[in-house]
Amino acid sequence: MSHRRPAVKGSLSLSNPTVRAWLFQIVTLAAVAAVFIYLIHNTIINLSNRGITSGFAFLDRSAGFGIVQHLIDYSEGDTYGRVFMVGLLNTLLVSALCILFASFLGFFLGLARLSENWLLRKLSTLYIETFRNIPPLLQIFFWYFAVLRNLPGPRQALSAFDLMFLSNRGLYIPAPQFGEGLLAFLGAVALAALLSIGLYRYNRNLQIRTGRLRRTWPAAIGLLIVLPLLAHGVFGAAIHWDVPALRGFNFRGGMALIPELAALTLALSVYTSAFIAEIIRAGIQSVPHGQLEAARSLALPHPIALRQVILPQALRVIIPPLTSQYLNIVKNSSLAAAIGYPDMVSLFAGTVLNQTGQAIETIAITMSVYLIISLGISLLMNIYNRRMALIER
Repeated sequence: MSHRRPAVKGSLSLSNPTVRAWLFQIVTLAAVAAVFIYLIHNTIINLSNRGITSGFAFLDRSAGFGIVQHLIDYSEGDTYGRVFMVGLLNTLLVSALCILFASFLGFFLGLARLSENWLLRKLSTLYIETFRNIPPLLQIFFWYFAVLRNLPGPRQALSAFDLMFLSNRGLYIPAPQFGEGLLAFLGAVALAALLSIGLYRYNRNLQIRTGRLRRTWPAAIGLLIVLPLLAHGVFGAAIHWDVPALRGFNFRGGMALIPELAALTLALSVYTSAFIAEIIRAGIQSVPHGQLEAARSLALPHPIALRQVILPQALRVIIPPLTSQYLNIVKNSSLAAAIGYPDMVSLFAGTVLNQTGQAIETIAITMSVYLIISLGISLLMNIYNRRMALIER
């Protein structure tokens, strides 16, 4: 009767689990590296056979096309590198606007889902169940083709005090232009903020010592109004406003928000806010009910109990899924190509790719931009999540 000798710890035989684990990892990495090498080699050969040059030298060539919206100066003679900057800024703009609006709307909808008012609770439920079950692309088409494109023309534009004008060409609003009193205005705002922070800390220490509660926000608002007004009166206006006016067949002056931007912002904000509302509701409901009862036993008003007791604990549950929704907003912004909004996908992975034929480079740049933006959002949200986490002592 034969007996198998047990594997000696530290031996290099395949019966050693550590050796097998390392061997499997090495084989897997080698297989992945071989696949990548084959793909790169095959790509180089195909590009050479078609006479396509690789590299990023095309970024210095003139683009030769116009862009309807650009946050920086741009003309048709600018380079593809300038086009990249325009597309990047347009993508960041629509992503930031959607994150801001979706967060505010989702927060209030999540609170409305928990309201004791029957009508408010049912209306918020109807909103959430409707918009989160309609694909975002269809919502973009709805706002763009059914709503914004059916607005009146510039001559019959909807006007608000002859300062803002809404038409099928977009929303025209006054554009700020810096004046001679800008530095004094910024200094006054900074001084008002510092005084408000100092007053808040003083009132908080006073409450801890004596139990007396003093509200800081009335004085803070007063400082933020009075000090900048004094700076305006002494040093002059910090900002002048360029008001749009109808000249010919369209408006001139001011700042124009094109319909594509408005449709994309509305659609993604409404769509994502429905998911954020459910995250807020679930986070608040995850806090034990005894916390709210304890706050009520201390005679805390409901808004203060919600802000000081419930929400700080709910944020520990809310932040991780909220991060995913912010990442979805950035990725869904690529749907802008469907309605012609000049974002990274529409400009770089669309127009630039078709003109230059540099498919690998343009797609790689576009993918890298979305990857970096997503990693940046994840990093910021993870830092905030660690600050809000409970620390066991």
